[in-house]
Amino acid sequence: MIRKARAVWRGTGRAGHGSLSTDSGVLTETPYSFRTRFENEKGTNPEELIAAAHAGCFTMALAFQLQGAGYTPTELSTEAAVTLEPEGAGFRISRSALTLRAVVPNLDEGTFERLAGDAEKNCPVSKVLNAEITLDAKLG
Repeated sequence: MIRKARAVWRGTGRAGHGSLSTDSGVLTETPYSFRTRFENEKGTNPEELIAAAHAGCFTMALAFQLQGAGYTPTELSTEAAVTLEPEGAGFRISRSALTLRAVVPNLDEGTFERLAGDAEKNCPVSKVLNAEITLDAKLG
């Protein structure tokens, strides 16, 4: 399976602007720029998209882990907070902090922690990130 996205950029790094598009059409010439990345202007940025990918990948991986163990979640809600920090002459994504709130009938805390930990370690996005990954998982 191959998934594709395209970036188009015009101008300099600080004053320029670009757009991101995906083959699925979910992103179609979605704007991004220095201001959307560092100054909270409306639009997206690579770190936000990585956070969305990590949250989505982990949550789906956990759903499969739960299914395999015989549990059906009522709701799995995950936030991923990606940290971008200076490194040398550039920047690096140093951390992705996953915060999970889950409602899973008949699931004990120990099994929940084990399955959530396995999902965090084995989702493809976790595997590709060269960053510290933390997980705060609570069963409610």
